[in-house]
Amino acid sequence: MHLRYLLPVLWICSACGHSVGQPPPGYYDSAQGLTGPALRQALHDIIDGHVVQSNASLWTAFQSTDVRPDGHVWDIYSDLPGSTPPYLFTFVTDQCGNYSGEGDCYNREHTFPKSWFNDAPPMDTDLHHIFPTDAWVNQHRGNLPYGEVGSADWTSENGTKVGLCTFPGYNGTVCEPIDDFKGDLARTYFYMMTRYMDLVGSWSSPMLQGGDLAPWAGSMLLQWDQDDPVSTKEQDRNNAVYALQENRNPYIDHPEWVTSIWGPTAGIHAAPIVNWSASADATGLHIRMERPVEGTILLIDAMGRTIWNGSINGSRFDGGPMDLVPGVYAVAMHTGSGGLAHRLLR
Repeated sequence: MHLRYLLPVLWICSACGHSVGQPPPGYYDSAQGLTGPALRQALHDIIDGHVVQSNASLWTAFQSTDVRPDGHVWDIYSDLPGSTPPYLFTFVTDQCGNYSGEGDCYNREHTFPKSWFNDAPPMDTDLHHIFPTDAWVNQHRGNLPYGEVGSADWTSENGTKVGLCTFPGYNGTVCEPIDDFKGDLARTYFYMMTRYMDLVGSWSSPMLQGGDLAPWAGSMLLQWDQDDPVSTKEQDRNNAVYALQENRNPYIDHPEWVTSIWGPTAGIHAAPIVNWSASADATGLHIRMERPVEGTILLIDAMGRTIWNGSINGSRFDGGPMDLVPGVYAVAMHTGSGGLAHRLLR
């Protein structure tokens, strides 16, 4: 998604109800009042130039960034929030090492795989995207993109899946974490797109396109961000990483900034790139374009929640049926050449 303009009349707040972290006083002063590309640039300037960690120091760092309330390792690939996890790791004692199955040991998971940025520093040791995880599950994930899986080829003991992606826009093999950590990982990716916004254009991944998130990945991560709001775990981790690196993940401190930069009406041209119409009835959503386009479609309700998504490749689209209650909606479309938004009454 190319982020050039905002369309204020269609701005929708998706951060309502999100909790807020505790950044140091004045930390975000230069970003206040900004939106869109200007906000992203300001945040980049704030969090750029962090104190770079060594690869070996990550093991020790985990003892402050990823410690469970019971003192064990907080592993997002084995944890079951609100329930008893299948196994627990002890710091140092269970550090990998050799392993031959799930639960043997934990290692250093680059949630944004190193191969995507050619193992280059400082990304390779940036704690904001590196978590301690079960080595066996990490191996199954490998350098796969995150996604949503239908029929799983492999499932970990806590429900992390590997299989073909069912999210519109990508049909390759992906890894799907459990719902409790999808928002954590979404905000991690938004951090990476901001901290390294001047480098992303040279990286290679199915989740990237044109120096930013690919449309399908952006849409999915926005949904994950909405469905799994900021937790106390994330706030505590953000504070712990800040103590080591002297930079923060701004989307944990200010979740509303995700929508301001990547939301469905961010990147929308003030003048439409193509004339179009959108309507909805009992049979579904109907879109008509003056010429064929290819892109991702999102239907957003008045609370800023994405309630449906799909893709278009042509000059017309008919999808449904949709059980829409009467109200105000927004239809947003991201294409290779920009974005569109349309206000919709049902």
